[in-house]
Amino acid sequence: MTARYVALLRGVNNVGSATRVAMADLRALFEGLGFRDVRTVLNSGNVIFSAPKSARRDVLSRIEKGLARKLGLTSPVIVLSGQEVAALVSQKRFSDVATNPSRLLVVVPRTRSDQRRLRPLLKVRWAPEALALGDRVAYLWCANGGAKSPLSAAVDRALERSGTARNIATFTKVTALMEGPPPTSGRRVRRPSI
Repeated sequence: MTARYVALLRGVNNVGSATRVAMADLRALFEGLGFRDVRTVLNSGNVIFSAPKSARRDVLSRIEKGLARKLGLTSPVIVLSGQEVAALVSQKRFSDVATNPSRLLVVVPRTRSDQRRLRPLLKVRWAPEALALGDRVAYLWCANGGAKSPLSAAVDRALERSGTARNIATFTKVTALMEGPPPTSGRRVRRPSI
């Protein structure tokens, strides 16, 4: 039985980032690793794919090794299941103040246990910004945008730059694509060599 996942690569194609990767290269890499129904979302290192449920533990290792070997990337990667993505979108954090979905960031720590590093930040007054912790993620309302946000910078430092952030609009789009039908590009899927 297969499941849908999204791989989130940190620091890929960000403004000011030296790490530039063509999404076509990422799709080809994931297909070459044997994943199915591969599709990229936006141009910031978001890759949706299908893999056997039994392979969940192996998926992250395969992706990181493939990125290093084929594309020379050592960027941190976080893999979330379709259920995890749907859950983080459904929590509706800051819906009373988040008037711009591009300024509501969802930060995913590298591991679930890394989230404890963010608890001390809950004691700080961030107004007009705000921080809330979810089950697997942190929600940041960056009223003036994430690029110059003191809260975003503090979260990144607390996680030792190992987590990754996307705005809620991106995660909403990812959820819709993960729940929808697989892509029908007509391209042949490359199988891994044995």
